[in-house]
Formats: sequence, structure tokens, C-alpha cells
Amino acid sequence: MPWTLATCPGDPMNALLAIEQLSICFGDQRPVQDVSLSLESGSLLALVGESGSGKSLTAHAITRLLPRHAACQGRIWWHNEDLLSAPDARLLRLRGQEVGMIFQEPLAAFNPLHTVERQLMEAALLNPSHNRQTGRTHILNLLEQVELNPNVLGRYPYELSGGQRQRVMIAMALVHQPQLLIADEPTTALDVSLQKQILDLLKDLQKRLNLAILLITHDLGLVRHYADHAVVMQEGRSVESAPTIDIFDHPQHSYTQTLLAAEPTGQPIALTEPQHCLLELQQFSVAFPLRRGLFKRVTDEVVAVQPLNLKVHAGETFGIVGESGSGKTSLGLGLMRLIPSRGRILLDGVNLNDLNTRQLRPWRKHFHMVFQDPYGSLSPRLSVAQILAEGLDVHGIVGTEQQERIIQALEDVQLDPASRHRYPHEFSGGQRQRIALARALAMQPRLIVLDEPTSALDRTVQSMMVDLLRRLQERYQFAMIFISHDLKVVHALSHQILVLCRGQVMEQASAAQVFATPQSEYTRMLLQAAWLNAPEDGHKKD
Repeated sequence: MPWTLATCPGDPMNALLAIEQLSICFGDQRPVQDVSLSLESGSLLALVGESGSGKSLTAHAITRLLPRHAACQGRIWWHNEDLLSAPDARLLRLRGQEVGMIFQEPLAAFNPLHTVERQLMEAALLNPSHNRQTGRTHILNLLEQVELNPNVLGRYPYELSGGQRQRVMIAMALVHQPQLLIADEPTTALDVSLQKQILDLLKDLQKRLNLAILLITHDLGLVRHYADHAVVMQEGRSVESAPTIDIFDHPQHSYTQTLLAAEPTGQPIALTEPQHCLLELQQFSVAFPLRRGLFKRVTDEVVAVQPLNLKVHAGETFGIVGESGSGKTSLGLGLMRLIPSRGRILLDGVNLNDLNTRQLRPWRKHFHMVFQDPYGSLSPRLSVAQILAEGLDVHGIVGTEQQERIIQALEDVQLDPASRHRYPHEFSGGQRQRIALARALAMQPRLIVLDEPTSALDRTVQSMMVDLLRRLQERYQFAMIFISHDLKVVHALSHQILVLCRGQVMEQASAAQVFATPQSEYTRMLLQAAWLNAPEDGHKKD
């Protein structure tokens, strides 16, 4: 189709960006249908909805970052140009220079073989007005704007924390001073304090640079506090569009009302009578050796978890909370004997750290772990039935009993047992997390360690997962160690809580005490960051 300059027809707001009746087709499939929205300079528009609702596809269509076989219908007006009919040369100038993009997973967006400086410089030198000297000055100025120390320039992306990588991604998106910044789920895998830092930074940049920001998210709590306007998407359609305060105070569409009601709520199951101590950690710690030299001799160590003590009773949920890098996962892997640890791990009084691999095997059926990433923890080469059967085979549970346990476990997590012959890639993220939980349940364990099982899930799926865990725990009376940075989920499930910061215990008490009267400043900071988007806070904006 030849490109022609046209005027955006009948736009009363004279918007910077206006999408009119956008549909995206992949053959017979139409994942995006008749979406319309508009965005003014200096405003923040949130595009919200569950996974698969078409949010990212809509945003990627703006700069035509869609697969080649995708067909678009409708209009995308940028100033007075229809971008859907623009030639490739025009789109190359648009991307990065006029429209910046913050991708959902910065580690996948960076080149792992190049330093941060080289990648930022590569973007800066695309501007003819920059040479290496002026480009470096510009990069240092950008790092100051995103509140990063210049020493990150010599490091590689994998050497940075999640928050640092996201800030570098923001700096790269701002290299050419774009008018529009598209932020695709910029805080999905970050803990609550980092989420607040990143969104505060984006809001500050919006004001100082008069940026228009299109924020793609499934977290309505973030929308409440940072967006000026919101568009709610369901199954590829925009079902509601209104100022943010109206979306939260007077939602019109039933789907919007469902999303707003999807916050994890409720209380942990009642413990009717005193239970015996199932697991006890005594002076438990985890450290990783640092090796140097030709012979890789141990010269020092990094302590991930300082010595701590805790007790978990039968049928109880013990929440482990803290920011990224606080040692939560190391604690879980250590008590599971998946990484070396020090101290005593007493399961029914038996010290698991005294057992060798052969002696430990009979005990493993009593405690299982559900890992954070349901994509990486399930073998793509095995069917669901084979995945669930692996542990049962090891412990000699075969034949009819094995099939019965597999079917029962899938029914317990509300998956159709007939789907057990399918493979993990044929399931959604929430379904895969249920398969991982079913794998643990099939062994009928007494203790389940769950490492961030809801961090990458939508709020509606999170809420369903919390309700499911409560029902299963009440039915089977297993104990849980629930590792998470999401305090709302922890609040809905946990009887006891341990707060970690850089491997040190900041607080350990009952959940009611921690949430009502936190003793440490660090705990209060976490609670403040988490409850900023609580429904009862109302609509707060800068």
C-alpha cells in the first residue's frame, strides 16, 4: 500500500497518539478486535487486562513490531500520520527516536556479550549529532536521570539486579528523547519496593520531560496510583475507557468489576488445635564459595542467609518475605537440600543435613518444592502424566496406584485429568503452575515449599491460586513454606512470617503481629510499598 500523509479525522483532543478500530489478524485468529484509544502529550495511559487480552499486541502495533504474517486493520494516528500505511524507512526513524520501548524482560532485550556502556553508546551514536565524546556525556546524563551510578557502564546485563536492568532499559529508551514511552509490564517480576521505585521514576520523567507514557500492566494497584486514564481490555477488545478515578470509583463493565475484586483476600486456614513441630531449623545458614585462580581455590564466601532459627508446625503456613536478593530462595533451596547449607534441618526430629544422598531419598517424599518459573521447571519433552510420574517411580509407586494419584492430583488443582497426555507448552502460565503443584501433591507430602508461585500471574489467577492452596491445605493438612515478595498473597495465606533483608532476619512473628505492629523499619517500608495499592486506600496520585 503506498504511503500518504493524512490528517487524523475528527479527533477532538488533538491527541499525540490515536488508535481507531484496530484489529490484528493471524490467519483466521483475531487476538485484537476494534480497539480504540487516544493519548495526549504529558499524560500516562494504562492499558490493563489479563494475560492474553491483547495489550502487548496493541502496543507493538504502534511501531509495527508484529510478526510478518500479522495483518492489521484500522488506523494508528501519530500526530497526523497513519502509521499502518507508513513505509519501513519511516518506521525506522520512528522507533527509538520518537517512540521509546521498555520491554517486559530486560535481560532478554539486552545483548549478554556487551557491556551496558557499549549498548547505550550504540543507541546514542545512531544520532548523527553525537560522537563518542558527546555520546558518553549524554549517556552519563541519562544515568543520572534514572538514578544509576556510572559504574554500571562497565558491567554486563547479567551482573545487574532486576531494578538496575529496568533502569538501564529506561535510559536506553530515552536516548533519543522520544515523545512517547511504551512500558510493557515494566514491574512484573520486581518486588514491591522496586515496583514503586520504577513507577515513581517513570512518573517523574513524565513530568520533567513532558513524556506521554503508555503503561501496559495487569496490576490494577499500579494503575490506581500512577495513571491518568485507563483502558481495560478483555479477549482482544477494549471494554472500558475512562479517567482512572472513574474506573476505580465507578466501574461500568462487569469485567472491570471482576478485575477490581480479584485482589487476594481472606485469612489463612484455622488451626483448630496445637500441632506438633514438623520442621525446625537451628542455626541454619547458606553461603556460596568464591573461587579464584587457576585451580579455583576457595578464597572467600558470600553469605546468602545468616544463621537463623524457625519452627514450622503441621498444617501451618510460614511466610518468608523480603526484596529480591534477600536470601528467600536460597533459604528454600537449602532446607530442601538442593544446595549446601549449614546448621540443622530437623524433619520430625531427624537432621537431614546428617544424611547422605542415599539416606535422604526415602525422606524426600515428605517434602516437595514448587519453583517460581513454571516454564523452566517442567520438562518440555515430557507429557504432564510423565512429569507427575517421575517422583512416583523413584519411590516405587507404580501401576494402578500411580495412575490414581496422578488423576487425583490433577483434579485437586482443578485441571482436567484427560489433559494429562498433553505437553507443558500447551498450557497457560497459570495452568503450568497448577501442574507444578500437582506434581508435589501426587507424592502426598507433609511439607510443600513454594517459591514465588504467583509472581508472574495475573491478579485474577493469583486470587484463584490462593483460594486453591487454602482449600488443599485444609483438606490434606500439609504445612507450607510460602516464599514471596507479594505481601498481599502472604497475608492471605500465612500464620507465621519471617522477614529477610540481605540474608538477615529483620523480624519473625505471627502474621497478625507483623501486619498490625511491625517492629523493624524495613518491614514498615515493605508494608507501605505493598499497601499503596490496597483498595481501601482510595485513589492516590501525585
